[in-house]
Amino acid sequence: MSDREIQHQKAIAREMFVQQAAHNVDVSTSPLRGTAICSTDSGRDYTLESTADECCRAADTSLLPVVPVDAEDFMRVWRQLEVITKRQGPRIAFKAKGSILLLDLADILAVQAEGNYVSLRHRTNAYLVRESLSSMAEKLKLYGFIRIHRSVVVNISAVEEIQPLPTGEYRLRVRGGKEYLVTRTYKDNLRDLAQLWVGSERLCS
Repeated sequence: MSDREIQHQKAIAREMFVQQAAHNVDVSTSPLRGTAICSTDSGRDYTLESTADECCRAADTSLLPVVPVDAEDFMRVWRQLEVITKRQGPRIAFKAKGSILLLDLADILAVQAEGNYVSLRHRTNAYLVRESLSSMAEKLKLYGFIRIHRSVVVNISAVEEIQPLPTGEYRLRVRGGKEYLVTRTYKDNLRDLAQLWVGSERLCS
């Protein structure tokens, strides 16, 4: 049998399979375009995969393992995955009262200069760390923090509102209601607060 005849026979077989599936099986569309899962009378599952020439080929999936999942167990694992995902975020480590604390950077709302120290404004507490604000601003820049004042650095993701002032400065509010002043020297940094500005063309201009 020639190659052309073999290809012709394959095409006929594929067409017969699709026609039989259309009459004798339940077909549920999958998220992939042109792909469906068919359950036949024999109890076997087949995947119909579209090819470049719009024909279909069948892949027997009956040998794939079927694992029953309890809803309660599934939700417990889901919650554990959420915790793990959160832990994978960037963290900051620093000395505090003889110990080394590790905090999620996402929970640091702002960093404020206090003499030779900086105060890490956590969502629940404040921690004093012996470091200059300029040094902290440089280190935190890669993690979504911007400088808004010579003595204040804020977490971009914590900012909820900015309000223009008649002086050309801005008032900035973070989660929890704490407000900070944005001086004219650093107002251009406010552009980093969002990737898309709508109806605010003059903001920070």
